[in-house]
This record gives sequence, structure tokens and C-alpha cells, in this order.
Amino acid sequence: MAQAGVRSIRKAVFPVAGLGTRFLPATKAVPKEMLTVVDRPVIQHVVDEARQAGIEHFIFVTGRNKSIIEDHFDRQFELERTLQARKKEAELALLEALQLPAGATSFTRQQEPLGLGHAVWCARDIVGNEPFALLLPDMIVRPGANGKGCLAEMMDVYRKTGGNIIGVEEVPPEDAHKFGIVA
Repeated sequence: MAQAGVRSIRKAVFPVAGLGTRFLPATKAVPKEMLTVVDRPVIQHVVDEARQAGIEHFIFVTGRNKSIIEDHFDRQFELERTLQARKKEAELALLEALQLPAGATSFTRQQEPLGLGHAVWCARDIVGNEPFALLLPDMIVRPGANGKGCLAEMMDVYRKTGGNIIGVEEVPPEDAHKFGIVA
């Protein structure tokens, strides 16, 4: 049963301003969020999970040298025209399926890498006074046995309780400096 008066979560924040040092040298020229897993960049997998959970507005907190992420979520008319001319219908359908609706993305810049909390703070004006999801785009979580993604499961709990929900993973103490930490 849904908690009375609980507002739905329509927005998701994706902090993508990090330097990607854990993935060097691969991330020297390519942002870690754009590294591919099978046939698409990691960020696409995370955005797909958010879409499946019902997110409507995708807020990316970017940094220097991350314009490729914005380009990835923009239409590429030249490519579409070339695919049309070559009658590549399957590829056109794939691009269309991945395309976020017009006006559904916002990008804001984190001027310097001051951590996860600061990245969330940078999105404050876009989020406003609404509940939102925060997805770390270097973590892909497999769907549960029921086929639901982690975010969809967390949003179900949120609708029932109306409280803040945090998904965490235990890391060895010697690796704590590499991750956002909840105490």
C-alpha cells in the first residue's frame, strides 16, 4: 500500500564529473561512463534502468571533458540520415528506442571535483524541492529474480514508506577511499 501524500520520484541525478582514475589508462581519453559493456556505454545501462523505473527527467552533473556524454544523449541527424539512405531500419529503430524525450535531459557543470555530495548540490536548482533518485553511473546492478531493476525496487519501498532509501554495497576498509562512503 502506498504511503498517503508521498510524491512520485520523477527526476534522477547522474553524477558524471569524476576523473575515472580507478579505470586508468582506459579513462585517459574516454570518460568512464562511456566505457562500453557489451554493446552500449555504462551510462546508457544506468539511464535504461532509470527509464524502466519510471524516471522522466534525467539530470547529468558533468565536468571537464565530458561533452561526449551530452552528445550521446542528443540526436545525431547526420547518422540518422545516413542510416535511412542505406535502409538500415534495425539500427534506426535502436537509435529511436535509446532516444530520451525532448526536454527530458538537463546538464549542469561541477566546476571542480569536490566529491559526490558536491555533485548532488550542483543539481539542486534543477531538482528543486522534489524527491529524486541518485544513480552512480559506474555501477551496474543486475535486475532481481522478478526482472525489476534495483531502482524500481527502491522506488517501490519509497512509495510504501515515504522515507529516504539508500542502496549500499560493503567495501573492504582498505578500498574505502575509492568510493562514496555512508557512515
